Amino acid sequence: MNIHEYQAKTLLGKFGVAVPRGTVAYTVKEAEDAAKDLGGPVWVVKSQIHAGGRGAGRFKGNEQGKGGVRVVKSVDEVRENADEMLGAVLVTKQTGPQGKEVKRLYIEEGCDIARELYLSLLVDRATSRITLMASTEGGMEIEEVAAETPEKIITVDIDPATGFMPYHGRQVAFALGLEGKQVGSAVKLLSAMYKAFTSLDASMVEVNPLVVTGAGEVIALDGKMNFDDNALYRHPDVADLRDEDEEDPAELEASKHELNYIKLDGNIGCMVNGAGLAMATMDIIKLRGGEPANFLDVGGGATKERVAKAFKIILSDPNVEGILVNIFGGIMRCDVIAEGVVAAAREVSLQVPLVVRLEGTNVDLGKKILAESGLPILSADDLGDAAGKIVKAVKEAS
Repeated sequence: MNIHEYQAKTLLGKFGVAVPRGTVAYTVKEAEDAAKDLGGPVWVVKSQIHAGGRGAGRFKGNEQGKGGVRVVKSVDEVRENADEMLGAVLVTKQTGPQGKEVKRLYIEEGCDIARELYLSLLVDRATSRITLMASTEGGMEIEEVAAETPEKIITVDIDPATGFMPYHGRQVAFALGLEGKQVGSAVKLLSAMYKAFTSLDASMVEVNPLVVTGAGEVIALDGKMNFDDNALYRHPDVADLRDEDEEDPAELEASKHELNYIKLDGNIGCMVNGAGLAMATMDIIKLRGGEPANFLDVGGGATKERVAKAFKIILSDPNVEGILVNIFGGIMRCDVIAEGVVAAAREVSLQVPLVVRLEGTNVDLGKKILAESGLPILSADDLGDAAGKIVKAVKEAS
């Protein structure tokens, strides 16, 4: 689960991470009042959407204008910029060309920036440890830094047996070229950030930029947090921060039915039981010359109703020109899958090719249900055969 910048800063601030003062605003009047309460002489008006690159982004209809993060020097300018930004659609590298509507702003006090750095905490699957990642190249996309100047990325793995220790912070601070009181400020911030990460079951915390002020303080000028969805039941206060308006409607609907769905850019919808099998299915579709339109794992214990809902979610994507159902029935029975597919296909009046590959528990009954449905369903013997058939059917239909 993702949250907005202002929400991340509020959470981090509770654990002692130094952040600038700021207030969220949903209207122009609230933005103006927030600026007056903060006091000047400099404010930053920040669009709040779930996407990076806001400062370099552009608003639809005003592509030559200012981006989604603006530094202003009067309350009047706060009001004018808030009026321009609220309700407008901001397009960044991460939103895609469709962009996202700005429904809230963060009005923040200005900051005396001497240096910009990069800092993040994430779970490194290779080491099975929380890893600190830092760079002197603050303000840049970390992917660009990794590609162009990888030597400027510092990584420090933290042993879970000891947790964060002061020497971890000093190691990062010295590598970033910090000195004097800056080192102590950085160690304090890193320790608080690690505590927030572990206490809240985060999967990533990113601060870009992390800034050194003219007074030598180290402050999180930005904040991004992702959380482990499986641990949200332990953090109802974090779960309440979810902004459903920022999520893909199909992915949101899928989550309500305990379906693991991620929309992709292809045209062949996939419904599979098991994450590993789903990824293998997508790989083989690409190997046969097709492009998967989604990742969808219905799980091992799906009901007929959940399967039908999964089928309809796939078809809600207008780019889908064919569907491949690939089921290996262990806990999941093939006849349940077949009943769900048939029910959904009839309800939506299926107009695209459908290939189904079933194997495992009650496979013969499942195939019988499909065969007797009267629907134009293509049966496949194995995964390679299924992928070949759906790719061919889509190409012939287009």
